[in-house]
Amino acid sequence: MSPTRQVSIDPITRLEGHGKIELFLDDAGNLQDAFFQIPELRGFEEFCRGRQGEDMPQITERICGVCPEAHHFASTKALDACYGAPPPPRAKLLRELLYNAYTFSDHLLHFYYLGGPDFLVGPYAPPLERNILGVVAKVGLELGGEVIKHRAYGQKIIEIVGGRPIHPVTGIPGGQSKGITPEEQEEIRAMTASAVEFAKATIDIFHNALLKDENFTKFISDKAQHMPTYYMGLVDETGAINFYDGEVRIVGPDGSQFAQVGADEILNLIDERTEPWTYVKIPYLKDVGWKGFEAGADSGIYRVGPLARVNMCTHIGTPLAQAEYERFTEYFGGGPVHATFAFHWARLIEMLSAAERTAAIIEQPELMDGPLRTPLGEPGSGVGVIEAARGVLIHDYKLDERGLIDDVNLIVATTHNVAAISLSIKDMAKAVVKDGNVDEGILNLVEMSFRNYDPCLACATHALPGQMPLVIDVHDADGDVVERIER
Repeated sequence: MSPTRQVSIDPITRLEGHGKIELFLDDAGNLQDAFFQIPELRGFEEFCRGRQGEDMPQITERICGVCPEAHHFASTKALDACYGAPPPPRAKLLRELLYNAYTFSDHLLHFYYLGGPDFLVGPYAPPLERNILGVVAKVGLELGGEVIKHRAYGQKIIEIVGGRPIHPVTGIPGGQSKGITPEEQEEIRAMTASAVEFAKATIDIFHNALLKDENFTKFISDKAQHMPTYYMGLVDETGAINFYDGEVRIVGPDGSQFAQVGADEILNLIDERTEPWTYVKIPYLKDVGWKGFEAGADSGIYRVGPLARVNMCTHIGTPLAQAEYERFTEYFGGGPVHATFAFHWARLIEMLSAAERTAAIIEQPELMDGPLRTPLGEPGSGVGVIEAARGVLIHDYKLDERGLIDDVNLIVATTHNVAAISLSIKDMAKAVVKDGNVDEGILNLVEMSFRNYDPCLACATHALPGQMPLVIDVHDADGDVVERIER
């Protein structure tokens, strides 16, 4: 049956990058189909070829202004592997210090600025109020000031360790280009102690506001918003989440381990496909196979990011976040937790853990002494895997004998999640679009389904050859179209 009405949400909002959602309604005004469309194309994999390998950490981080730290260190780790030069302990601790500060800051950004306003202000609130200013009006100026202060703290730590608050420069093949001074260590120590307390306060807000808000609890309990999938993330040798390093672990919808491999083997586990209506590639688990846009144990669709990480780990690894993780699993009656809106809670568990890890790393004596770089071997191939705030990020490089990029493949968190995001959008639209009612509040509910994933569409679209579609309408003084130019 052909759809009788098409509704476009263009552009979708409160994310990084550009995208749109197309809804197709039947004669009764109910959802017939929905598509998550990413129309932008940036071409990073193409124009990185032929570049000096050591330039990649600063080139690829320009993919995104929200998570440049993730690309910076995924790239640096790939180059470590290409040159057979694992960083010495001091350099690794410096990287982890910066990286946990980034994770704390990025999760703070999403909760208060991007995803959280839908619930802290309200999903049906006027659009002009569903933003950080609306959040401040809701929680008060004092807490609003703490939000801004601690976001700045995260960026300040990144600046001290990484040389710049945005687009760091200190990650180099085999290590770091500089350390930190005792004065900087003391400054970071004070900021991390405050960050732990702020993360605890944010979790209190979550319990006292969101978990008592029927708008939120309705979504995390609604079986229509539960999606049993596979889950992927990085774990350390004990099975705890590790944002910077570790082995790649995948569990099935029942929580059983599907695979656990080193970073250099991850690309053996996944394949990628394309769809004609989007520029983003769609990965899936190779050994399960692509069964279409369906969830479940027989489908190769998997998820990454905060909810995936708390589902695939055995424990969190820091005491305060571990206690919150236990409250999380008890609330849902055990795991894995398939409630898509539980991403928000999982993100705050990680925000607290990242603050705790940052506070612990700053006390490590190895952070202040020892070599900063391992001598490089001959150039070759290497894979760097790291946990962006949004999930697993993969940089796969091949260098020629001169150290130039011969081939590059980037698979980012949002790319891993794009099939699941598409399903979540369709599930939400099916639940809320009834009798042709697609008012602004209904359309925001549909958008809320993708905000769970904190997507970065600028990161996700970089691979396929081609060019952006372009339409220019020329209007006369009366507003009438007198000419249309198309590419």
